[in-house]
Parts: sequence; structure tokens; C-alpha cells
Amino acid sequence: MRIALMIEGQEDVTWADWVALADACERSGIEALFRSDHYLSVMGEGERGALDAWATINALSAMTQKLRLGTMVSPASFRHPSELAKLVTTADHVSGGRIELGMGTGWSQVEHTAFGFPFLSMRERMDVLAEQLEIVHDGHWGDGPFSFDGEHYTVADLDARPKPMQDPHPPLIMGGQAGPRASRLAARFADEYNTVMPTLEQIAERRANIVAACERAGREPIPFSVMTGVSIGADQAGVQTQNRRLAQSRKHEPDPETWITGTVEQAAERLRRYEQAGVERIYLQHLLHADLETVELIGRELVPAVA
Repeated sequence: MRIALMIEGQEDVTWADWVALADACERSGIEALFRSDHYLSVMGEGERGALDAWATINALSAMTQKLRLGTMVSPASFRHPSELAKLVTTADHVSGGRIELGMGTGWSQVEHTAFGFPFLSMRERMDVLAEQLEIVHDGHWGDGPFSFDGEHYTVADLDARPKPMQDPHPPLIMGGQAGPRASRLAARFADEYNTVMPTLEQIAERRANIVAACERAGREPIPFSVMTGVSIGADQAGVQTQNRRLAQSRKHEPDPETWITGTVEQAAERLRRYEQAGVERIYLQHLLHADLETVELIGRELVPAVA
């Protein structure tokens, strides 16, 4: 199983924090660093700041050597699809081909209102996402020229250059609960499908939806991944310390049914159960982002334990 570190960038992660996190990942053997794409704290902590996701990724691309970088996930409501595609392509060139793009509908109404982004109904947000997926995937990443006339976007005779470094393009990840429409879109456009903090039963159900949609679309099933919280320690005392810190500073208590928690050995055993259920990559949501010792523990011990 592949392991990526996932950081909630809107919870006061500074540029110095990002540099330290990227360095810790590269030194310890974590292959990928992903970040959320939000502008406000999703925990209701209004004093916390957020740097822009794609500006951060472009900057980190220039100062890392092997670390893969991406979003989990970029809301379709934040950027025009042509702007998003250019940001991703630029980062792919800066990094030498180490970028992945996660796309979703967006969900925080408070955030949209605060920053002036339209917050449409779920059906309309899915319409916007569908148009964006087609414009990014088939237009900017495909062989031009490309034209599109939809309800929300119009693109005429697009032949975007340069293309991304990766062939045929950066991996495109969709995130959600694998409902019927999302599954159809994933089967058409995505290279991976991700779901957040599921139980083992939900993993089985959602992965089955993606597999079935891919079969109907005439393609091999795409990789299925999970994003969930992590609280691990070198021993039980370390685990208890992590749990206390999460409860005090982030107002989170690990859910033993959905989080990866415990010692490295216990975490590895749970990840093996995920792997048996069909999960190919896990995104470990590290909420104590200044805690680099845990990052290094994940890379040094957990990554090889489940490789």
C-alpha cells in the first residue's frame, strides 16, 4: 500500500511549516505530500490562516527533488477550469512531473460566502464539476483543438501549450462518496477515486460502485484510496500523548472505527485490512502539522511496514 501525508492547510499552516513538512517527508521516505484546498478553517477557528493551495504547491515544487505533491481536493467552484489547468501544468513543469490533481464539488457554504464564491445546489455543483473535468482532461490535457459549450463554461478551439510533463497527464483524482453520478464521472475521467474517513463496510460499498462504473465504461477499475485521520506513536505512551494533543489543540478525538491509530504495528495491521478491502493508497491526515517527529515515524517505520 502507498502512503501519502495529508495536511489541512487552512488550519494555520505557515510557509515555514510547509517547507519543514516537505523536508521531513523527503528525508523520511514519504512519497507524497497532499494538502486541502480551503481558504477558511473548517473547524470554525476564524483566526487561523490559509495559504493558497496551488501557489504553495508551485513553490514547494521548486524546492523538492522527489516528493509528489497534490490537492485533496480542489473545489470546482474556486477557479475557472482553464486557470486550474494552467496552475497544475505549471507545477508539473516546475517539479519535473511530480504533480497530482484532486477535484471535487466543494462543500463549505460559509467559506464560499466569505470569499464571494457562488454556492450552488449539490446538483448544480456536480454540473460544474462535470464541465470542469471535461475541459481540464479533454481540453487542456488532450490533443487539441478542443471546443466546449456548456451551461457554465465555453471553450473555443483550445489547443493548450505546453502540455504537462507527465505522460499522458498528471494523475486526476476524484473525491466523494461514490454516488451514481460521481462514479460515472470517475469512470470517464479519473485515475483514482478517494473517499474520506469510511468504515470498512463503506469502503467495500463505495469501491464496488467505482468498479461497476468502470466496467460499464469499458475500462479497468481505477485505484481506490482513502483519506483518514492518523494518531500513532512509537509505543502506547506515545499514542496516548498524541490523542491528548489532538483533543486539546485540534478538538479531535480519534475515531477507532475510521482513523489509523495506535502503535506503528497496530496501524500497519489496520492498513493491511484496508488493503485487503481493495484500498491501494492511504492519505494520512496529520492534524498536528508542526509535529515533525510523527511525520518521520510514519516515513521511517510505517511506510516500509506496509510497502
